[in-house]
Amino acid sequence: MVRDPGKHHRRSIRLKGYDYSRAGMYFLTVCTQDRACLFGDVVDGEMQLNEAGRVAEQCWRGIPFHFPDMVLDAFVIMPNHVHGIVEVVPSGTVGAVGAKDLSPLPPLRAGTSRPIGSVIRGFKIGVTKWMRQNGLIHEVWQRNYYEHIIRNDESLNRIRQYILDNPARWSMDRENPAATTREPETPWLG
Repeated sequence: MVRDPGKHHRRSIRLKGYDYSRAGMYFLTVCTQDRACLFGDVVDGEMQLNEAGRVAEQCWRGIPFHFPDMVLDAFVIMPNHVHGIVEVVPSGTVGAVGAKDLSPLPPLRAGTSRPIGSVIRGFKIGVTKWMRQNGLIHEVWQRNYYEHIIRNDESLNRIRQYILDNPARWSMDRENPAATTREPETPWLG
């Protein structure tokens, strides 16, 4: 099949011309395929992770071990999505920890970092591999992910609070297939 750019072109949701490997803080959201609730349930406003949810949490916490130029901030594993803040720091400013039972990543030029897309890809692969090995599901994630470049402390603090409050707001969450009311599209913008 010949690729037709007019027919097979996907519109990018990334900020045009922005270098997603540059130092800064990013708010990321990764959703499951068809909003399937794979990682547990929200009970009385608290997220109760199942085994798959605990694996997703372990993979998220493992990001700095595979990407030493990434520092984790607030995050939450929800039934069908993950919200998290990651900080990209210039390569060489965070102590390299080393990857657990993975081949080392090719070296980077001094002062460069891996793009956010590589981090999300690695996270998705880790969770998907476990899910498939345990016969749970084949298609785990929806294509792509959502990101927001955090530009100031006020925005950072609002997003942190949104992440912490996310389980308590599950009944209104845009990703909740059973939501009775819908929150605004970007409530964390203020």
